[in-house]
Amino acid sequence: MSKLHLVFGGRVTDPRTLDWADPSKLDVVGIFPDYASAEKAWRANAQRTVDDAEMKFVVVHLHRLLEPDLVTTPEA
Repeated sequence: MSKLHLVFGGRVTDPRTLDWADPSKLDVVGIFPDYASAEKAWRANAQRTVDDAEMKFVVVHLHRLLEPDLVTTPEA
């Protein structure tokens, strides 16, 4: 199975949490085939919004959600 990763972000109510201010306005950057390409996309978007403390982008390990019983390696 591919180790898919989702990158998305948006405005949060508190920068210390993942409490999205308006989930309908989340920016879905894309789904990536590996962590390296997802991290590159995450980094580009995080840097673009670095001056806005209420903007947050995250990487979600879709493969872990799709098959949670599989043991994954730490670099996944």
